[in-house]
Amino acid sequence: MDAMSVRARIAVLLTASAVALAGCGSDSADDTTPTSGSTKHHGQHSDEASPSESSEPAADQVTVPVYFVGDTPQGPRLYREFRKVDAADPLGEALTLAASGDALDADYRTLLPAGTFAGGTTDETAAIPLPDDSWTRAPEGMSTDDALLAVQQLVYTAQGVLQERIPVAFTDSDGNSTQIFGIASEDAFTAADPVETLALVSVTSPEEGATVSGSFTASGVSSSFEANTPWQIRQGDEVVETGFATAEGWMDKLYPWETEVDVSGLEPGDYTFVAMTDDPSDGEGGGPTEDSKTITVE
Repeated sequence: MDAMSVRARIAVLLTASAVALAGCGSDSADDTTPTSGSTKHHGQHSDEASPSESSEPAADQVTVPVYFVGDTPQGPRLYREFRKVDAADPLGEALTLAASGDALDADYRTLLPAGTFAGGTTDETAAIPLPDDSWTRAPEGMSTDDALLAVQQLVYTAQGVLQERIPVAFTDSDGNSTQIFGIASEDAFTAADPVETLALVSVTSPEEGATVSGSFTASGVSSSFEANTPWQIRQGDEVVETGFATAEGWMDKLYPWETEVDVSGLEPGDYTFVAMTDDPSDGEGGGPTEDSKTITVE
């Protein structure tokens, strides 16, 4: 296959009637594709959940997965948000957004320095130009572990936008392959094991700041003990509703979960929806992993 610009390749992929951009990594990653229904699209796999229909983009936008960093009992891990970006350069826009740290969820951040991405080519490998040559060196204070996770922020985001689990290489201003944050890779970077890299539970719906009434469908992905994924609705420190979802599997990767949440008995106001991993150790392992979204009940 001849190399082609990333922008042109994405344009080809988006000629289908619905946008389908998967959050891809290795074969066991928590792949998730925004769709308007249950129809599978290019790049979508069985271990996926879909964001709410409110995330449907305008005609000049596409919805892409962007990975940020959040704290978990296992240390910093990657969390994903679906975001609308300019359709003219979704890869550059998504990577720039990851670098900005401008997540909708205040619990997320970035390990990347600020910078603007643009362009790139893809063949057997995605070749992505770095914003500038300072990215070849680790910023002051960046640890080796943080550098490795920062690279995975870019890899997971790029593979998600491209809908392919191809290796990701970075290039300098002359178009030559180069190291990033002092880390060299002769064969480019692949997505690290999702169970060791991603947060073990993630909420796809409701989105941060969503307004709900009556009942709503909560969904996401998890790798939780015996596939049990508990959830709570909290108002301040008070837990006002509880329940659980059963994911499609556990242990080897992150699997989709989905459940109906009844909020008809709650007074109108602001609440927090929290999904978590089951914790049979009662906190001995550091406690459950959580992902929370603020919601407004009408």
